[in-house]
Amino acid sequence: FSTLNRTGSSGINAEYGYIDKKCPFTGDVAIRGRLLRGTVRSMKMKRTLTIRRDYLHYIKKYNRFEKRHKNISAHVSPAFLDMKQGDTVLIGQCRPLSKTVRFNVLKVIATAASDKKKFAKF
Repeated sequence: FSTLNRTGSSGINAEYGYIDKKCPFTGDVAIRGRLLRGTVRSMKMKRTLTIRRDYLHYIKKYNRFEKRHKNISAHVSPAFLDMKQGDTVLIGQCRPLSKTVRFNVLKVIATAASDKKKFAKF
């Protein structure tokens, strides 16, 4: 689909009120692959945020777990601009949108209770 078919004469989508070609709701981006959950770490980029995913890695020698994390960059549609640091979001995999961005924010699951740095599993 082209953006001309989806937008009116003003160039803004009538249903959503914005135009974003990288948005999974109004643009040409298909969500396929993995759906991941993470905590918003940083929103310093324009329409992009960083998600922190915490997990436990088992060390067989010591019969214990260690804490690890990954940071993932995700595109933010203008529909989710009211998010803030610490919110839990659902992201979906899509085609590469830039050098580091391969995911799109699909839903805000929970809002932040505090701005304190913490490991999400505990």
